[in-house]
Amino acid sequence: MASPPPTSDHPDETVTAPTRRPGGRSAAVRRRVLDAALAQLVQHGYDSLSIEVVAERSGVHRTTVYRRWRDVGGLLADVLDEAGADAWCPPDTGSLEGDLVAVNHEVYTALTTDPVTVALIAASFRSERAARALSAFWAGRYDRCADITRRAVERGEVPPDTDARQLLIATTAPLYHELLLLRATTEADLPDRVARGAATAARAGAFSSPARSTTP
Repeated sequence: MASPPPTSDHPDETVTAPTRRPGGRSAAVRRRVLDAALAQLVQHGYDSLSIEVVAERSGVHRTTVYRRWRDVGGLLADVLDEAGADAWCPPDTGSLEGDLVAVNHEVYTALTTDPVTVALIAASFRSERAARALSAFWAGRYDRCADITRRAVERGEVPPDTDARQLLIATTAPLYHELLLLRATTEADLPDRVARGAATAARAGAFSSPARSTTP
């Protein structure tokens, strides 16, 4: 499942290099500020973030940054809002198991190779605005991934009342648990094993919505 977009491999170059302006000056300023905020977060952590530091790093006047974003939470929320507006779609491999395996590999790659993803998740525990924005980002991803369950239902792989969100959480949660909470060195086949287990459970009806009560 695609995660918030990474910053440049060379954050300082991202901030200081001339910025294309397809959306005009305002879009160029926003890009520079958000890139600077991400670079600072990844390199030095949440405690290093401030309007003053981001303004200096981006080359944008402090009053401009403050007026538009107000605080660090506003900056991080904008980063996540931008990430949630991308065109990412869940993989379509032709089978439920294949789709879930592919999603898990995306999650695994993001959590093990993309420092921005981990930094933003960590920052969400320090900023209420960032936490709300991250929740909205994941909610959007869950909504898009409902297509995986819909296709599986159409193929007759799972019961019609399979809960798409429960299935996706069961598929991806073990990765977050192992990599973020336990900080474990996981086996390379973890994404596959977990996804296949979730697919098997789904086929058996483990994620079927509870039947509505018919009691008057």
